[in-house]
Amino acid sequence: MSKPTQTDPIFTLTTGPVDSYPAVLRALARPVLYDYDPAFLEHYENVSRKVQKAFASRTMPVILQGEPVLGLEAAAASLLAREDVVLNLASGVYGAGFAGWAKRYCAEVVEIRVPYNEVIDPQSVADMLKARPEIRVVAVCHHDTPSGTINPVAEIGRIVHAHGALLLVDAVSSFGGMEVYPDTIHADLFVTGPNKCLGCPPGLSLLSVSDAAWAKMKANPAAPRASMLSILDWEDAWRADRPFPFTPSVAEINGLDAALDLYLDEGPENVWRRHALTAEATRAGILAAGLKLWPASEAISSPTTTAVRVPEGIDEAVLRKEARRRYGVVFSSGRGETLGKLTRIGHMGPTARPIYAPIAITALVGTLSAMGVAGLDLGAGVTAAMAVIDRDL
Repeated sequence: MSKPTQTDPIFTLTTGPVDSYPAVLRALARPVLYDYDPAFLEHYENVSRKVQKAFASRTMPVILQGEPVLGLEAAAASLLAREDVVLNLASGVYGAGFAGWAKRYCAEVVEIRVPYNEVIDPQSVADMLKARPEIRVVAVCHHDTPSGTINPVAEIGRIVHAHGALLLVDAVSSFGGMEVYPDTIHADLFVTGPNKCLGCPPGLSLLSVSDAAWAKMKANPAAPRASMLSILDWEDAWRADRPFPFTPSVAEINGLDAALDLYLDEGPENVWRRHALTAEATRAGILAAGLKLWPASEAISSPTTTAVRVPEGIDEAVLRKEARRRYGVVFSSGRGETLGKLTRIGHMGPTARPIYAPIAITALVGTLSAMGVAGLDLGAGVTAAMAVIDRDL
């Protein structure tokens, strides 16, 4: 039997870009309509209303025409004013990275930082807000993907809301894969995208904006207008009788439409359940095989990413290359401070299916054993994963 080559079909078990649902790929091939064709204007409004339904939000969403890094940078540029003091919660590479944008637009960034295998303690947020009552905005990354950890955003949101500050949430790799709704966590600016748990290719940002956030952005003279970074320009773009600030990504809107239909038809709770089950089975198999998780405790591990600590003496880049060569399975590396220290297995969208757990375990443990890591037990790992899956059948 020939081994996979770079052009052979592979299992993309990454944390993004992720594999796309077949229905999404078919939707991307729909005719590309003129953006002012009445049919497209109506379609865009319908898709926007589906996003609002998926968000379970009181306010209409904003769809920015670029992958979620655009949404996050636009959030910093629009929500933060020159006089603001911003509290940034840094429990990982992406959470810490937001401070770079924030410092461009505000007076001061203060930070709560924890080791990148831990999460933010809500009490530390309460203590900081008490010590620095002038804090106007708090920023948090819900799922810091390079660590595979989940911050307690609901508890943090309650504290921030009670203080009277605004909460900015990066939910790029959590929304759609677990229960997180902007209104229920008191998020004032909630940034996500369809390119993770909704199973689309990268290309759009999805934002939920509270009334308070709209008011603050409109009062901010430095908030971008007539710019790719403008959120304000897109406030009413969802309405079929309003012009677009510039040409929307027509094909990506078609793909998003299909992804939302899949999500809403399956039922959010069912989607979250299969993400959680896939991750639980994977974690059980990883531990039973003799490997270690990166998060300090399994309780803070993400249902959309399993981060595995790389054994001593193993070159992580070689590990991923060999897993692809031997098994046709692609994993994600760490990022920044976690690069080389962990390997990430994504459970997002179409690969959030329990059957992918034994596939991931086989590829990872099999490759490490071939690279000379002693004491690993692939059979025990697969058996443990299947026991979790069978329990739910």
